[in-house]
This record gives sequence, structure tokens and C-alpha cells, in this order.
Amino acid sequence: MRRHSIIARLGPTDKTRVVPRDTDTVKTTIRFVDGDHRLGFGLGQMIDQLADLGLTPTERAVDLAIFSAVVMAADTRISRATESQDSWTREIDLYLPVLEPEVWTPHAALIERMLRFLTGDHWRLTFRRRHRDYRELVEQAGELNFDTFDSVCLFSGGLDSFVGAIDLLAEDHSPLFVSHYGDVSTSTQTECAEGIGAVYGDLEPRHVRANIGFPADLVEGSGPELTTRGRSFLFLALAALAASALEDSTIYIPENGLISLNVPLDPLRLGAWSTRTTHPFYLARWQQLIDALGISASIKNPYRFMTKAEMLKKCRNRRLAKRLAPKTISCSSFGKARYRSLSPRHCGYCTPCLIRRAAIESAFGTDRTLYSIRTLRLSPWRGQRPKASTYDHFR
Repeated sequence: MRRHSIIARLGPTDKTRVVPRDTDTVKTTIRFVDGDHRLGFGLGQMIDQLADLGLTPTERAVDLAIFSAVVMAADTRISRATESQDSWTREIDLYLPVLEPEVWTPHAALIERMLRFLTGDHWRLTFRRRHRDYRELVEQAGELNFDTFDSVCLFSGGLDSFVGAIDLLAEDHSPLFVSHYGDVSTSTQTECAEGIGAVYGDLEPRHVRANIGFPADLVEGSGPELTTRGRSFLFLALAALAASALEDSTIYIPENGLISLNVPLDPLRLGAWSTRTTHPFYLARWQQLIDALGISASIKNPYRFMTKAEMLKKCRNRRLAKRLAPKTISCSSFGKARYRSLSPRHCGYCTPCLIRRAAIESAFGTDRTLYSIRTLRLSPWRGQRPKASTYDHFR
């Protein structure tokens, strides 16, 4: 096992001395600002899109976005297999430049608790003041290019966020949709947005997307990590970044209650192997954090007491939901079909796929989603070995 220290820096003149808490630690430095004072690794892309809409996020929200990107870098570039004692739990220290350390430091324990609950790792945070050359990272945007936004809604391209978007628009809300894209599992975001826009008006003027990513060899001596348990910290930070530019808004996190609680299907899924992306405890801690940062927004999951099937049945436009549901993505490993020489598609047997199949069949009678395993119903044994193609799926 190796302890890791991720040191975030801003531009070339950010040379503030950072002394790690432990001497036996692997140090990795990430620079976020180029010579033009533009944030890198995809954050500038997000801020530019907000500026095009006439929206100016607060500096504290920008600090939160940088912080979340550092969490993303640590979570996806420090291998659990090689860098932990038990092939899971890592020890990670983050050193972060912020505008007001006095605002952040009192809440370090809260954030460390959030991250440990989310990822199962041990985190330690140290905040320092931004270098004087980077006191302002966001320029004031121009005139608001949209009538109004009354909320922010995460839009992943998944079935739940798809229903959430339909319901908000059908109820005459005016949400700003926020997406993170990158891997194949986010490939349908644009297609789903276009489908909704054909009914409720073009979503492009109210949809911002960012691709936050880091080189695979960012951390010396470690390969990448694919479990990505910390990704929701980035998603919520991007939503908070957008919400900070609005007044008294709501951040909608559309997710059915069963997935939010992530009820284990067997005793082996009680620990960190179960994701906690929208768990009520985690979202409550997020509300505490944005309150402390002065971001005037309320985090809300309107489907926390519904199953996925109930979401579909109560959708404000069931016809649209039924028609485009096959285009959404729920699978936890959408790209693994390549191992069977198939194009990307739902596997059909992971926990999210099982819940999806049951929900769509319950709500609409038939499920037209393309799965690697088309049916989960095996033929009677009849004393003969099943066909190899079927048998191999369950070996």
C-alpha cells in the first residue's frame, strides 16, 4: 500500500510551498490554469458555456468545481488493486488552493466523511489560500441569454434523468440541464435531449455539458481505476457551479428510491461495492456543504419514494417515455459487450439492468432495449446440457 498526496495548483506562478503531512507519500501535482487564466481539464469548457448563457458562477463554486475535479483525478487514477492494503481502501490526501480557506477548513471533517461514505477510502483535506495572481478565476458574464432558469437538473442520459427532464418541462419548469460526458455510457445524452426537445422545445440553449478528464498516467507507478465511486461528487459540484449563478434555485437529482438506497441483493454487497451516488445521507451532507459555501440552492430528489416502474407509470408524458426509453442507458458496464464482439449495449444482468428490465416491462408491457442477454428465462433442463451460448452467460 502507498499513501497518495494530490497537490492542486493553479497557474505557473502558483509556487506556494506545500508540505505533505507524511514523508512516505506519493506526490502528484495537477495544474489547473494555463497562461490565459482559463481552467483546464474540462472545467473551462463548463464555465465558458455558462458565460454564453449570461451566467456567472461564484468563486466559491469554482473552488468547489476544482476540488471535485481533484477528487475525480484521485478516484480514477489511483488503482485500488496496487495502492491499497485490501484491494479497495486507499489513503488519499488532497492539498487544495481556495479563495477563502477560513470558509473551507471548518468543514473539512464534513467533506472527509462524505468522501469516505461515497468511495470507501480514507481522505484527508488541507486548504490553502489561492496565489494572489489567481484571486479571480471567473469573469463577469454578459446579459442573460435566456428568459429565466428556475432550477438545475442533472441529465445523465439514463432512464431516471430522462423521466425527470420530461416531468420538469411538462410541469412548466425552466431548468438548466447539466451533463458530464466522456465514456460510451454517456453517448445518448444528445439523442435523448433532442427527443425531448422535439416535444418541449430545443434543449440546446438550456443544456451545458462538460468532459472532465485526466491522463491515464497522471499518478506515477499506478494504473487507472475503473470503479469510479467518486464520480457523483463531480456531478453534484457541476450542478452547484451552475446553481451558484442563479438565485434561490433547486438542484434536481432524478433517481428512483431503490437505486438511491442501493438495497443489496445478497450479503456480499453490503460494503463499498454498492454505490451511494444519491443516497439520502450523502445528499443531506451535500446540502450542508453548499449551505456553508453560501450557494443558495436546495438539493431535491423528487423520486426518492418511488421505484423505477412507478416513475415510468407516473411520467407526465408516458408516450414519449415509452418511445425513447430504449435510447437511455442504465447499465453499469455498457461497454463490456465488446468482450463478446458486440457493439455497446446493456448487458442485461447487472443490478441496474435487472431493475430496468422489470420496470419497463411493468410500466409498458414490453421492453425494446437491446441487451447482450435477450432473455433471462432459461429453458427447462430436460436432462440435457443447455446450449453453450446460454450456459456461458451464467458460468
